[in-house]
Amino acid sequence: MAQQQRMVIVGEEHCGGGEDRELTVRKTTLFCPGDGLEAYDHGTGTLAFRVETYGRGGVCGGGAAAGDLALLGPEGEPVLTVRRRRPSLHHRWDGFLGDGAASGQKPLFSARRSSILGVGSGAAAVLVDLLAPGAAGEFRVDGSFPRRCCRVVAVKAAAPAGAGGEEEEEEVVVAEVRRKVDEDAHVVMGRDVFVLWVRAGFDAAFAMGIVLVLDRITGDELNGDLSEDLAVASSPV
Repeated sequence: MAQQQRMVIVGEEHCGGGEDRELTVRKTTLFCPGDGLEAYDHGTGTLAFRVETYGRGGVCGGGAAAGDLALLGPEGEPVLTVRRRRPSLHHRWDGFLGDGAASGQKPLFSARRSSILGVGSGAAAVLVDLLAPGAAGEFRVDGSFPRRCCRVVAVKAAAPAGAGGEEEEEEVVVAEVRRKVDEDAHVVMGRDVFVLWVRAGFDAAFAMGIVLVLDRITGDELNGDLSEDLAVASSPV
């Protein structure tokens, strides 16, 4: 198999080695979407990321707006800040490097629901565009985040097949959200614990940023048909 090309968006340190990476993501509170997440490396069991909400006793403050989400590293260092853009018909969110939202930095990426139709079902695709200078790229999220069954697809233009041929799009799955299975009991765990699979060489911090946006755009509501999935895991890994 050909070696996967590294895709650095947030930082080289988040792209790992030459193997796929799995993070076990655990919600630390079930009251509000996005309020409290911890992500652990499946292989080592160590904390990789955690999430704070500005304006609710979080460690980061300054000029951040209430409701901003901060993705922090294992030592509490700010990695990304996610902020909702207002007004926005399509529920658009912007992501900033570090605590850049507080310092007036331009966003690194922007994410939005592709359609206002399907709100509440979690089925509408979410589109993510890179906005940093010299970092052109487009991603699409297919599937249902509330069901913990969706994937992040990198969309890029491929060379035309022949002279005069039209440019085609090449799609690569770079990350995927899956239900977590208890390896000892062989049972599917509740939706508050799930797996984030990240392709080798892809930026895991950026993938986590997309998860934060999905949690805010689609939340955990799915017309009430998943209410039985509120089991709380006893262990984060």
